[in-house]
Amino acid sequence: MSDVMANMAKVVEVFEENFAQGLELGASVSVWWQGQELWNHGQGWADRGRTRAWDERTLVPVYSATKAAAAAALLTALKSKGLNEHTTVREVWPHFPVAGATFAQMMSHQCGLAALDRKVSVWDFAEVIEAVEAQVPAWLPGEGVGYHPRTLGFLYDHCVRRLTGVSLGEWWWTTIAQPAGWEFWIGLPEAQHHRVAELMPGRAQQGDTESGFYKEFMSEGTMTRRAFLSPMGLHAVQEMNQPKAWAAGFPAMGGVGTARALAQFYQACLGYGDGVFDESVRHALQERQAQGDDLVLLQKAAFTCGCQMDPCDEFGQKSRQLYGPGLRAFGHPGAGGSHAFADPDSGLSFAYVMNQMSLSVMPGPRSQRMVAALFGESFK
Repeated sequence: MSDVMANMAKVVEVFEENFAQGLELGASVSVWWQGQELWNHGQGWADRGRTRAWDERTLVPVYSATKAAAAAALLTALKSKGLNEHTTVREVWPHFPVAGATFAQMMSHQCGLAALDRKVSVWDFAEVIEAVEAQVPAWLPGEGVGYHPRTLGFLYDHCVRRLTGVSLGEWWWTTIAQPAGWEFWIGLPEAQHHRVAELMPGRAQQGDTESGFYKEFMSEGTMTRRAFLSPMGLHAVQEMNQPKAWAAGFPAMGGVGTARALAQFYQACLGYGDGVFDESVRHALQERQAQGDDLVLLQKAAFTCGCQMDPCDEFGQKSRQLYGPGLRAFGHPGAGGSHAFADPDSGLSFAYVMNQMSLSVMPGPRSQRMVAALFGESFK
């Protein structure tokens, strides 16, 4: 315990340094350990004009950090019907375009449905599902892995609707989040809109678009660009600052909540607390399902059923430490900087949310310095 608390002092120091260096506008961090809250703090400003103070109860959109909660909602819905991640998707969704694919394969980005050939609107759920059903997969399970930044939420949501009769966002809130007391919504009610922070877009630095991910993202027709534009709409940060986006309940990118709620969620994924998740659900969220050269992110990636992990080399050693040094750590970042995860080996969970975004789809230095400090290491 003394080591954990000593490391926490370093986390606090890094958090304060981020503000001192002008890297933050408003931000919160929450850290839990084996069922105990170690630190929950927010500071800064919730708006560009610096008229609303940010505190630990400030809500903020977290983009793809939503995906882990959405995965838990789907896995819980499957369990409610006596099914699990090994069930084939077509048992629930007969017109799913990948014959024989299991939920584990779909949820770990193996079904090649990251990009849609039809140009459909993110606001038209039925239209998107029709486009998915007509889509020829770009790869099949066993042939590759590629992050589904936007379509994955529609895949989850349609399955939950078929299983439960309600949207994934409603199932998440009524079955999981509300009973647990977590302030995290996938479809924010109007009564909470006044608490939402304004997001500030990140700015491209010189050279950012000259190679790698962002070069592919800016190049017409690439898988990376097509995936991040499928379905169309809700691409600008300013659009995500609108109540329409908060209320829509997009499971891949529409979650709104606090750092504390995300850290509590990950504690529940480890089995601490009031037994929110069945052991089988926790196992599915934690077990590595796929790893390889990601065809969308253009880097090594590893996935569980709905979460990310750090990839390992042929010797079983981590090739990076976005989730700390633990080999079994799992979580999910959000575009612009939000980051949350759990480490089964230490019992720690961590969540960081902010409103000054960076130009990144993976965790950046602001959060990574805190993660390194949490485990008594230096950021490299």
